[in-house]
Amino acid sequence: MEEAQMIFDYLPASYKNPTEREYVDFLWDAFLTNYNAGKYPFAFLAYHMLFMCFVYFEIWQIKANCKDDFHKSMVGFNKDVERELLNSDTPFALWQVNESGAFRFLKLIGMDNSDIGQCAKIVQHRNEAAHSNGNIFFNSKETLQDKIEEILRCVDKIQTYSKSIIESCFERFLLESGNPEEREFADEADQIREMFIHNNYLSQKDIEIAKDYPIEKLQSNEHYDNMKSLCIKMKDIYCNGE
Repeated sequence: MEEAQMIFDYLPASYKNPTEREYVDFLWDAFLTNYNAGKYPFAFLAYHMLFMCFVYFEIWQIKANCKDDFHKSMVGFNKDVERELLNSDTPFALWQVNESGAFRFLKLIGMDNSDIGQCAKIVQHRNEAAHSNGNIFFNSKETLQDKIEEILRCVDKIQTYSKSIIESCFERFLLESGNPEEREFADEADQIREMFIHNNYLSQKDIEIAKDYPIEKLQSNEHYDNMKSLCIKMKDIYCNGE
């Protein structure tokens, strides 16, 4: 059970609207309820949906930070789906994309076909478990645990590929927030929370990537001291000063 909770390290630390948080909490509650009742196949279905939430948030970060590439990737969709994906203000718009196909967006951050295939295989297992086919899949605590471990391995693999996206996102945030006179919030903590963490659906794992950003590369910028101060403040608040 403790291991299953690790997925929250990869899910957003802050959501843009309460219904998104409520949905994620509902899925976790459904997982716990079925797990504690020994209904392991249904616990797996709920956990799989949490996994897909993570995937959607990762794709949303790609959309926000690789806009040209994301637009080009729309070539395979009809105009209605394309319009919905490009104009929507929530990552959950990605439900319209076939789940296995959604993983193809991860090629935009360099994920290879082998790793994509391993992640998509989890969707196949979900499909087998979700149909009325007369079979009960993952009907023991041990088999469910194996599936959770497999999901978390895929989650961590995807997170590894997202490193360049998070670094690019953090660099842009620093450049846009370096001047206290022009940024949205004068207070550093507010600026970090609202314009970096909240706006980009960042997880704790994302923040851990950002904290290692080589701030020295921006040393020539006239607002370098303010940017460095933002880095320190973020580490103090979200990384225990590390």
